[in-house]
Amino acid sequence: MRRKQTSSEDEDRQAAAESQIWEVPVTLPEGEFMAYLSEPADSSIMEVLQQLRRGEYPKPYVLDNGEHRELYIGQRFTQSRMSLHEPDALDLAYTRSMMAFLLFQPQPRHVMLVGLGGGSLTKACYRGLPKARIITIEIERTVIELASLFHVPNPGARLRLVHADAATYFASTRQSADVVLVDGCDAVGLSPSLCSESFYASVRSRLRPGGVLVSNLVGTIARIGSMIDSIARVFDGQILVLRDAVSENRVVLAFCNPSWPPDWARVRARLPELAQRHALDLGGMAKQLQLDFRRSLAKAEESAKRRR
Repeated sequence: MRRKQTSSEDEDRQAAAESQIWEVPVTLPEGEFMAYLSEPADSSIMEVLQQLRRGEYPKPYVLDNGEHRELYIGQRFTQSRMSLHEPDALDLAYTRSMMAFLLFQPQPRHVMLVGLGGGSLTKACYRGLPKARIITIEIERTVIELASLFHVPNPGARLRLVHADAATYFASTRQSADVVLVDGCDAVGLSPSLCSESFYASVRSRLRPGGVLVSNLVGTIARIGSMIDSIARVFDGQILVLRDAVSENRVVLAFCNPSWPPDWARVRARLPELAQRHALDLGGMAKQLQLDFRRSLAKAEESAKRRR
């Protein structure tokens, strides 16, 4: 049965038809680039480039230096990066960390992603999990228009790209998922609509038993700490945290697990098979997550002693 087109999808197609991807060379303080901009056919591209040079261009855009292709949002906030030599590789460390859900859900049937960006995680899930259905929700229409520059597969039976606000989407959808990946940033960091406990409660309600939420947290240490506490409350303390040694990012895994805590022996037993299917350091991630779990237990025990 053919799926009925929604009004939102019709609007997206109309907007795409009214715009085109301009490919123009540009000199910036960092060097020479090829810039890709989604603009109407009758745009004054020279004026647009002047906005870009001044750091005033308001829409998402792409810069290519011959080695990497990067998506920017707002005033030079790097949202995603793709190696032109390995377009399917997860080039940024935090994106590799977000795939740690494979330790607990090695063969999910349905994966939902918040934030398309340059499509790194969408591609990794689509190609690395050939039996899974993928839905990616992206609030910026321009990001969807630029997706082909990052070799994102065309939507089809296994992949949907949805133009929507994720907070609204999860509050109303009836879709369920085994894994939800949240990586939705705007020009200054994590989108405010993705920071509330109500949003994470909506996500939890869509996860099946044994499901996993993975959220990339950016910002100040205090802001990240507050977010971790909020997610822990929504998920009854069933969380683990991966710390990125390169950046300030924290990747939080939260679980709808009726048999918490994790069966670490089972996790380790999966590693040889996972290593054959995924080019990721999942063994290293498993060690870090188990260490975080032990730290959390020790912290909880110490808090309990102080209350006595």
